[in-house]
Amino acid sequence: QVQLVESGGGLVQAGGSLRLSCAASGRAINRYAMAWFRQGSGKEREFVAYIRWNGDYTHYADSVKGRFTISRDNVKNMMYLQMDSLKPEDTAVYYCNAAGSYNSGTYVSSPYWGQGTQVTVSS
Repeated sequence: QVQLVESGGGLVQAGGSLRLSCAASGRAINRYAMAWFRQGSGKEREFVAYIRWNGDYTHYADSVKGRFTISRDNVKNMMYLQMDSLKPEDTAVYYCNAAGSYNSGTYVSSPYWGQGTQVTVSS
């Protein structure tokens, strides 16, 4: 089974940038679709970005289009989320998900999650 560990979160000012990482172990991710989700305090978990197993296709939530970039390095067994022009509304715990399914523009998550990393954006 694959284990996932997120890192790179922190406290930043509005307009700043962060780069989140998701490290996989126990199994190669080179055949897995992967995605980022986030959950703000008192809110439901929401989809952020998806990347196909070979990295040739990505999809983003409207709220982050043009500001976030998802990428992966299958050789290093890593996935990343570059977050630019951060806004206070981006404040949330960010989670990595592996081996979900993508169907008609929707990524359906799998049971394989990381522990999450906190991102806080101040005004």
